[in-house]
Amino acid sequence: MEPVFLTKLVSNSNDWLSVRQATIAENIANANTPGFRSKDLEPFTTVISRTQLAMTATHDGHLGQTMEAARKSDVEKADSWTVTHSGNSVSLEQELMKAGEVARDHSLNASIAKSFHRMYLSAVKS
Repeated sequence: MEPVFLTKLVSNSNDWLSVRQATIAENIANANTPGFRSKDLEPFTTVISRTQLAMTATHDGHLGQTMEAARKSDVEKADSWTVTHSGNSVSLEQELMKAGEVARDHSLNASIAKSFHRMYLSAVKS
């Protein structure tokens, strides 16, 4: 049986979300600081894709370059919504939307971990 790394993935995702939440909080705290530029982390999918092992095609029917091409597709980053005359680029609306995304993703991770834990318990009880 292959080992299951779901708990490690959820843990890594929660670590990334914690750092992103701290970054968002820093942006909000400096919303009135002249010249402060809003910051954000690169997406978790980018971080995790760097650590994945490459799959080996051992048969002609296996997926090959099509998955690699999909993985390397460019994602455009949107700039901040507003830049004030002081050079500050923090948009409170945008930061609060990001904070909502982080809260939603934390909740999703907790639900996944809870479901996986229940699955383990049901397998052990059977």
